[in-house]
Parts: sequence; C-alpha cells; structure tokens
Amino acid sequence: MAEIKPFSKKQLMALTWWCPSSPWKNYDAVICDGAVRSGKTFCMVLSFIAWSFSEFNDSSFAMCGKTIKSLRRNVVTPVLPLLKSLGFETGEKLSENILTITYKGRKNRYYLFGGRDESSASLIQGMTLAGVFFDEVALMPRSFVEQALARCSVGGSKFWFNCNPEYPQHWFYVEWIKKLKKKNALYLHFVMEDNPSLSQKTIARYKRLYSGAFYERFILGKWVAVFGAVYPFMDDESKYCEPPDEPMEEYAVSCDYGTVNPASFGLWGLKRGVWYRIEEYYYQSRQTGVQKTDEEHYEALKSLVGSRKISVVVVDPSAASFIQVIQRHGEFSVVPAKNNVTDGIRKTSTALKEGKIKICSTCKDSMREFSLYRWESSGKFDVPVKENDHAMDDIRYFVTTVLEKSTGFAACAVAR
Repeated sequence: MAEIKPFSKKQLMALTWWCPSSPWKNYDAVICDGAVRSGKTFCMVLSFIAWSFSEFNDSSFAMCGKTIKSLRRNVVTPVLPLLKSLGFETGEKLSENILTITYKGRKNRYYLFGGRDESSASLIQGMTLAGVFFDEVALMPRSFVEQALARCSVGGSKFWFNCNPEYPQHWFYVEWIKKLKKKNALYLHFVMEDNPSLSQKTIARYKRLYSGAFYERFILGKWVAVFGAVYPFMDDESKYCEPPDEPMEEYAVSCDYGTVNPASFGLWGLKRGVWYRIEEYYYQSRQTGVQKTDEEHYEALKSLVGSRKISVVVVDPSAASFIQVIQRHGEFSVVPAKNNVTDGIRKTSTALKEGKIKICSTCKDSMREFSLYRWESSGKFDVPVKENDHAMDDIRYFVTTVLEKSTGFAACAVAR
C-alpha cells in the first residue's frame, strides 16, 4: 500500500462534513469538483464508507462510475488496502459487482454500477439504497444519475458527487452546482495544491500538458466553453519532424474511412518509445470527381504499408464494409477504433505535448488539418466542426486504440 500523506484542509472537509460535530452535517449532498489529480476521489470514497458505517448496518449503497472497469481502477482498488489496514474486512462478488464490507459487527453492501449511457438507468431500477457515490458524475447521463438518486429512499441517505469540469451548459453544472441551496448541497472546489501527495515538480508537469479551455478545466477547475483551434500549439512548425530512419520497432495504421467524404490513412512507426506518423494516404473524391470502392481503398492501404509488417489496422468503427474487406483479405489484423470524440481529443493533445506521438513533415494533409480544425463556435457543447477532420479523426483513433495499450488492442484484434 502506498504511503498516505496527511490530508489537506480541503480533503479533511470532504472526509468529515457529515460528522455530528460538523457545521455541514445537515447537508444532503457533497459535490467535489476541480482540477485533475487534486486528491478529491480518494478522500471522498473513504469518507463515504466511513459515513455509511457510522449511520447504517445491513444496508445497501451504490458506487457509480462511467464504467465498472474505471470505477474499480479509480476508486475500489486504491481504497481496499487502506480499509483492510484500518480493520475492515472486504469481500467481492465479481460476477455480481457487489462489494461487501464488515467492521466491528456491522456489515454493508456496495453495488457497483457503470453509467455509460442512457440505457444504464434501467440497471439501477427497483433498488432501495441508503446512499450513492458518483465518481466522475459529469461523464454520466442525467437519466442514470436521477434514477440512482430516486433509489435513495432510506431515511438519512446522502449523495456524493465528484467530477472534473465540463462545458458551462452541462446538466450537472446547471442543475446542481448552480442550485446548491435548493439541493442542500455542500460544494468543495479542489485544485492540485489541495493534494499533499503531489510535488511542485509534478504539478508543473501537469500544467504543461494542457492549454486553452482544457487548461482552465483540468488545471484551474473551471466550467468553461471551448473555442477556437482544437490543437492551437500545432501551428508551430517546430512541432513537425523529419521521418526517422527505418526500420522501426513496430508499425500500425489508423484509418478514417470515407467514400463521399475524404479517406485518411496514417502509417505509424514506433522508435525508442515514440510513435511517428511517417506517411499517409488522403483521398478526396469531391476533388477528383471519382469515388473509390472499398477494394480500391484497400489497395491504397496495401500500397501505403508496402513490405512492412503491421501489428494492427485501426478503422473508423462506422466503416463496417471496409472492415469486412480487410478481414476477408486476411493480410492484416483489424480493430474498430474507440470513438469518444472529446475524450479522444484530450488524450491526443496530451500525447502530442508529451512527445508520445510525432507528426512527420511528409504528412501534408495532417499538417493542413491541424491548422484548420476548430471547435463549434456556440460553446454549448464540446463538439468540433465537422470539417477538416479526417486526418484528425484517424490520429485520434490511433491514440485511443493503439497508443493506450493498457486497453489491450491485440486482445480484440481479428486473427489473420
């Protein structure tokens, strides 16, 4: 178990707001938002479990994340060793997603839920809960959150929310943070300096990773809209490089497929821990006046690859017919790309700034799109304009599906 640093003042408030001696004990909910890595999640879940044992026995609670996998990774796995060191006994039914915790003769059940989309609301219907904990509530649909809150019919039940900020018209910001008095909720805003485990060097590194609205959100913890260029730092020509000498340690291809719209394929090579976009294929049927078939685009893919051995081809998940063509030929393993746009843009921005991926000057259409790719101007949603986005999409597919190898792209590849 990692060393636990003394808690900061803000963390202590999150830990003790419900205690009998607390001036905030009569609140029905606590909301902790703010910067990434600000220490809000760990102290919140520890507080949630301590509160549940202080007030209840043989009761049911819900712990919710965007997915059960992310909930286990971000919340459950980090807190279990500490609970055990404090004398709690824990047991998990992995198949049923139930965490059972016992302490000094008391025993409570914690049901784990993923609130990925609107259909998730049905998962929690019919339960009777004494409290609910939401990790990254801003990533969950309103219907799921409200269904979970409606299940808290036990007297004395309370709600616990944490999140990083999104856009200012987001439903959670409008309905909860802007209506704290009506909701009888305590609001705690965190910055990275509220996390004692972060050194000044680490804080400075995080601050270098973001710019524009993402800096204001993830570093300053503000609910702000995004405007202007999606990747403003890529206007600097020094961000592009010459292709390194081949051969590379590994190769992969990312594809944004289009027949009427442009098709963009990127060839990537790994060298000394960096993925380089060394070549690309970009075809615009509107310019040529000729639409290519799936088979013709497949021949272009083969020409781009040449004699190189490719680990995986990542394809726009909506391009079912092109995926089938690649599978039928049996020359490449193919994976449908992960396609969360906003999250993918954030990850791509970080990968570019950290130097985990580099765009070579041979990729002229990528360079052109980087200079033109813009956020939708209303600021009401985090949506880029659907123009000049084809190389941008295939680069994003590469980052979210290949670069993040912890998600295991090889495990879901179609065998040759």
